[in-house]
Amino acid sequence: MAVPHSPDPYLGYNFFVEWDGIIYAGFQECSGLDTTQDAKEYREGTDPPTVRKIPGLVSYSNISLKRGITNNDELWRWRKKIMDGIVERRNVSIVLLDQQGSEKIRWNLTHCWPTTWSAPEMNATTDDIAIESLEFVHEGVTVDKWS
Repeated sequence: MAVPHSPDPYLGYNFFVEWDGIIYAGFQECSGLDTTQDAKEYREGTDPPTVRKIPGLVSYSNISLKRGITNNDELWRWRKKIMDGIVERRNVSIVLLDQQGSEKIRWNLTHCWPTTWSAPEMNATTDDIAIESLEFVHEGVTVDKWS
């Protein structure tokens, strides 16, 4: 009897982030890809003595990206435009790959813009990689591919 899916889960280290169809940079870490929905309570006088739970508004967490800083200043330039009052929203995709490098899951985020950019922490007594981070908001998620 064949199982309906692969028994081994995908590994979380093989992914990329793209916006407007272009991969701008690799990232060390991506977090915050989740969605929640409030439950609203409602009851009418003719209901049994229990409260109904009705789906409320959907909300999305901010996405946090981290990477080793290089001479690629794309993240900073995007954030700087927002600070200058030029709101440039982009559609961003987070793509999970299998161990062979084939695309397996693609989450598409709509109307993204950066709320926070952080320069790397620097310490002359360590040999750590200089990591920059970007946090952005979005207004929705869809899945193009899940295989």
